[in-house]
Amino acid sequence: MSETAGRKLAGAGPFSVFERMVAWRYLRSRRKDTVISVISLISFVGIMLGVATLIIVMAVMNGFRAELLNRILGVNGHLIVEPIDRVFDDYAGVAGRIEGVEGVRYAIPLVQGQVLATGRVGAGTGALVRGVREQDIEKMTLVAENIRQGTLEGFDQSEGVAIGKRMADSLGLAVGDGIQLVAPEGDVTPFGVTPRQKIYPVVAIFEVGMSEYDGSIIYMPLSEAQLYFNSEGVVQSIEVFVDDPDAVDALRGPVEVASQRQIFVTDWRQRNQTFFSALQVERNVMFMILTLIVLVAALNIISGLIMLVKDKGRDIAILRTMGATSGSVMRIFMMTGAAIGVTGTIAGVLLGVVVCLNVESIRQFFSWLSGTTLFNPELYFLSQLPAKMDASETISVVLMAMVLSFLATLFPAWRAARLDPVEALRYE
Repeated sequence: MSETAGRKLAGAGPFSVFERMVAWRYLRSRRKDTVISVISLISFVGIMLGVATLIIVMAVMNGFRAELLNRILGVNGHLIVEPIDRVFDDYAGVAGRIEGVEGVRYAIPLVQGQVLATGRVGAGTGALVRGVREQDIEKMTLVAENIRQGTLEGFDQSEGVAIGKRMADSLGLAVGDGIQLVAPEGDVTPFGVTPRQKIYPVVAIFEVGMSEYDGSIIYMPLSEAQLYFNSEGVVQSIEVFVDDPDAVDALRGPVEVASQRQIFVTDWRQRNQTFFSALQVERNVMFMILTLIVLVAALNIISGLIMLVKDKGRDIAILRTMGATSGSVMRIFMMTGAAIGVTGTIAGVLLGVVVCLNVESIRQFFSWLSGTTLFNPELYFLSQLPAKMDASETISVVLMAMVLSFLATLFPAWRAARLDPVEALRYE
């Protein structure tokens, strides 16, 4: 090379066309560089799968939490109001005053109790009877908008019950059939307390998509539930549904004032604290564990670049004698390794997004392929596998993968920059 070309090479700026060209040339596979190319490919695939796995798992866990939260709060109240000094014999007035509080959507007087439910086929199953008014159950859109059979029209006068689809299937029931309910606390006789038994017609079958509710909850008209549980004229609690479930603390005071009597108030976070805390801990632990996949792929970048530096010792010496600075050599190998990390991260994000958008179809395909039910609703609560991507979380995964990929290039690039041209040519 001429002296003028050498000066141009020496004077090239950081990340110049020359440096990018050499870095790209080292990324291209040649027959004698097969081992290095295979290691680079493994690094690329490792980062891609690591990033995709992180995005998919975090999205599925976010989806689980969001779906469970929507279903739990769609059936249960955000604030539960219970009496202290006396029973709720004035529940209609209390519920009406609470509904007048700004931020409250509606308040539902409730009578509930445990029963044994039996149908036409199969053994009995435990169930939770919830006595509500027709006007209130129609406000619970998660139930009212997911009626699969029958209707809730005329629910108060029907003297029947609404049951979940999973309960209907397990007991072999359809609309119009009778379901027998046995309550442990029944009638008082000279021989003691005998269980109360009664057969109710099924007037509606709902499916909210959460197996625990679809298989265990029975809705009964409030007046009928009061008679069945010996609670004529009173209710056990009033469930309050608010506009913003995360702002329930601000509504405690106004609800207590509006009730105009002594009450005890609990919210949905207190009642489900253990469950959602466990989900959060599991989510954080899974993130840390799956990050190790990306870290292993980054270590592959280190090993691949070290082998590349060793193999390209003669090329580095020639570049140095032509005028390339140690910084230029370092940047060349940094770009070589960073290119693997960046392309692997981008491919991982694309793969993760595609899987998240089609996660339920993929679950059904593998269930069909294996002949088993993956993510059984009886174990995982939900009838479908949800996935909810969080933009900030995805960005953090991308940044983490790129930072690890960049850090993995520093040591091999530093070694390449410190390589003595004379020694490299002597042992070549």
